[in-house]
Formats: sequence, C-alpha cells, structure tokens
Amino acid sequence: MTDVSSPVEPNSDVSGLDRAAQLRRKMVDDLLAEGTITSRPVEAAMRKVRREAFAPGVELEEAYQLYNGVVTKRDDAGSSVSSVSAPQVQAYMLEQAAITPGMRILEIGSGGYNAALIAELVGPAGQVTTVDIDKDVIDRARHLLAQVGYPQVNVVLADAEFGVPEHAPYDRILVTVGAWDVPPAWVAQLAEGGRLAVPLQLRGLSRVITFERANEYLLSRASRLFGFVPIQGAGAHQTTLLVLREGEITLRFEEGPPTDPGLLEGVFDAPRVEVWSGVTIGRFEPWAGTQMWLATVLPGFCRVVLDRKLDTGLLSPPGSHSAAVAVVDDDTLAYVTTRGAADSVDVELGVHAFGPGASELAEQVAEQLQVWGREHRHSSPQFRVDPAGTADDQLPAGRVIDKKHSRITISWPGAASVAAGRGAASRRAGG
Repeated sequence: MTDVSSPVEPNSDVSGLDRAAQLRRKMVDDLLAEGTITSRPVEAAMRKVRREAFAPGVELEEAYQLYNGVVTKRDDAGSSVSSVSAPQVQAYMLEQAAITPGMRILEIGSGGYNAALIAELVGPAGQVTTVDIDKDVIDRARHLLAQVGYPQVNVVLADAEFGVPEHAPYDRILVTVGAWDVPPAWVAQLAEGGRLAVPLQLRGLSRVITFERANEYLLSRASRLFGFVPIQGAGAHQTTLLVLREGEITLRFEEGPPTDPGLLEGVFDAPRVEVWSGVTIGRFEPWAGTQMWLATVLPGFCRVVLDRKLDTGLLSPPGSHSAAVAVVDDDTLAYVTTRGAADSVDVELGVHAFGPGASELAEQVAEQLQVWGREHRHSSPQFRVDPAGTADDQLPAGRVIDKKHSRITISWPGAASVAAGRGAASRRAGG
C-alpha cells in the first residue's frame, strides 16, 4: 500500500476555486479520510479529472455525491441502463486494480469519467479501451472524452460478452456493470497475473470481486458489497420471479429456482414459526457477510420481496426494508429478520418460516446464523472462477455455483462442509 500521509497538495486558495473544484477537492478529501483512496496515483487522478464534465445537465452537488451514481440513460420503464458510478465505488475499484503507467486496460461499460481516470493512471505509454453495447452511451462517451481531453481512449461499440480482442491482452479488466457470469473472453483476454474487477451476481447477492488470473482460473483478492446496473447483451440474465398472494409477496431466484413452484402456492396459509438465533449485530452494522454465508451453505437461497402497497402484515422484513434473504425447501419457506435485542441497542437475528417443514427449516437457518456468528463473523469468503466443465475433483472445497460459462466456488476459512436441505445433500446451486 502506498503511503498517503502527505497527500497531493491541491490548490490551497479556496476562495479562488470555482464550485466544481471545491466539490472535487472535498470528494477526494473524504475518500482519503474514510480509507477508500489509499494511493497517490488514484488521489491525483481524481483531483484532476472533472467529474462534472461527464455529467452535463446535472447539478454539481449531485455529480459529486460520494455514494451515489449519476444516471445517464433510462429505458422505457424508467429503469437505469447506464450511469456514472459513485465516486466511492470508482475509487475502490481503481485501488483494487492497482493500475500502473504503461498498462493496457479494458473497461466494460462506458460512462467516460472512469475511462478518463484510468487514462491518467496508465499515462501516455499505456492504453485504455472502453466498450459498451449501447450506441447512445458510446457516442456520448466518445464525445465527452474528446471534449475533456482524452481522445486517445479507444471507444468501442460492441457486446462486451466477447471482450475487445483487437486490443488484447489486457493487464487489467474493470467491469462497471453488474455481471451474472464470467465469459471465457474476459479470461482469455486477461494477461497471466492480470486482475479482473467485476460486480458479480452470486445467488442474488452483488459483490465487486477483484480476481487475479492464475493459468485458466481466477482467484479472488478482495470483495465488497456494491450494486450496479445489469449488463446487457449476450451476458444478460433473466431472474426467475415467483409471485404469491396476488402480488403481495414475490420470491426472486437468480440461481436454482424451484423445480415445482406450485408447491409454494399455499405456503403462507399455515401459521408462522419463529426461531431466534441469539446472534446480535449493531442496528446499523452491515450484515452482507451473514447473507453470503447463508447463500453459501443453504440450498434454495433467494430473496423475498414485499409490496408495501399490498402489505397485510404477514411478513416482517428486517428493519424498515421491504426485502429479506430467504430459503425455499420444496413446500416450505424461511426468511431472516431482526428484532430489538434485550437491554441493548443491537438487534437479534431470527427466522420466520411457513409451510409443512417450517419448524425444521427455521431451526436449520437459525443454526447457520449461529455458525456465522461464532466462526465467520470476522472473516470473508474466497471466490474462485473455473471454466464450465471443470471436474469436481479439480475444484476447492466449498459451494459451487454452476453458471453458463463458469463454475464459481465460494470457500470460507475453516468451513469443513456445506449444509444440506431436508431432502438430500447438495453441493451445487444450479445456474
């Protein structure tokens, strides 16, 4: 890690700075203070590149919000399909990528600003290629990059599923859209020892994972919870939705949907079973690790989403949320929730379950909450990506998620095995 005890000195004459420069200075200072920026090169790049230039028509304060991206295009339904990612996300990914002068970089998803930051990091001896499937997005990025002073960036209109072979190999690949899988082209076009930073969907949970290539597989170096707009084109993935109680409750499956969804039609007719784990967390403490542990060890993992407009009080998602992580086992469903812990500002993790096997499934989920609290609360999993078709005996121990192009293994330190469902033991979550 590079020492930043003496950060790059910006213009100290605050009275002479325009508003954008003031906001840019504060953005970088805040990212340094929270530890997201850890190197001088990333600091210098983010101090130099004018973020507002890549968000024309947007209020300056909005463009420089630390934790919010700027939507640059929406589809007919109003959903975001392109954006300039939040400064915190971009700084994190750039630090994890550890870009140095002279490198060749591929960016997947084109907003313009991130490509400009990368261009600063690789310098005149390096090469930056940015690719997007949307012509409007590409035309906009090309225009803004040239206008702001980065005409050397290769701006390519193509489906990123296949990479950009004409400029390969790449020392780093940064994916700035949510991906469900790791296409073979990304691995093939990544140099040996190169890094791939990608927001990857794993059983409905999004993590920005930084991988390093080792021969034909990728091994994670770091991961962090961030959300991105989903990838388009050949790599797009269709979520399986199971709508219950006339839309009040929806189950979202990213992998391994139920083989017989009809078994869940009347799952909420029986009384609710509650089991409390005794595991507490801070009221505002992130519990992304808890969710990933459950996704690792429990088959049938999904998300349950409540439509507040149709809410009858049947579900009690944690806090003020409208969604919770859940597990389905044939005709039974359980989800994780919270309640205030006795004599504490913390909350306790518990399970609500419905269906014929509610008691058993609730106990099983609660037991895994206890295992997480006891053994994995302060640890993180490792992720490994192998090509589809890799034999089981060539994979490390852990939960294997089979996708179209890859087999992704989630392994936790000290975890000897994964849990099984009520029916039969399962090591895999199908894609």
